[in-house]
This record gives sequence, structure tokens and C-alpha cells, in this order.
Amino acid sequence: MAADRYTTFEAFFPFYLQEHGNAVNRRLHFVGTTLVNVLLLTALIEGKPWLLALTPVCGYGFAWIGHFIVEKNRPATFQYPLWSLMGDYKMYGLMLRGKLWSHGADGVG
Repeated sequence: MAADRYTTFEAFFPFYLQEHGNAVNRRLHFVGTTLVNVLLLTALIEGKPWLLALTPVCGYGFAWIGHFIVEKNRPATFQYPLWSLMGDYKMYGLMLRGKLWSHGADGVG
């Protein structure tokens, strides 16, 4: 299915995983998402809203290195920003639970 034809997140997620097939790219996404979560929590707990300005740098910085340098592809977020964010957190959760590698590049576990 062409990337421009996804109409549901369930159909999109296998494509998302395929675009993140390289283990280094996935790990860079994991690091970036972890830093974003830490910044969000710290901004909330410490009352430092200026930290929110760093979240795109951490989130996109690590992800874009993973895509442009490691994976050599275009981030899905350019075409599907909300589903890519959802996909990142779903992939993050799978990695946290040690279940990501049970999903193939097609997203089938």
C-alpha cells in the first residue's frame, strides 16, 4: 500500500515499523522519546515551561538523524504527523516491554 493511501492508524503502523527497520534508527527514536518525556515531566514538576522548547529538538533531532543518516529515508511525520507521533509512542511502548522485535517490518507480531 502506498504511503499516501493510509486511512487508519492500524493500516499505517506496519508502514511506520517498516520505515524504522534499522535497529540504530529505532534506538535513536527511543532515546529522543525518552528525553522528550523527561523534559515534559521536569517542566511540569519543576514548573519550568521553558523546557518545553527543547522537546522538538530532542524528539526530532534524534529521529531525523535516524532517518536521514542511518535509515536514509524520509520521516513519515512529514506526511502523517499525528499518526507518526502515535506510532512513535506505540513503538516506544513495545520497546519498553521488550516486544518490538516480535514485530516484523510489516508490523505482524
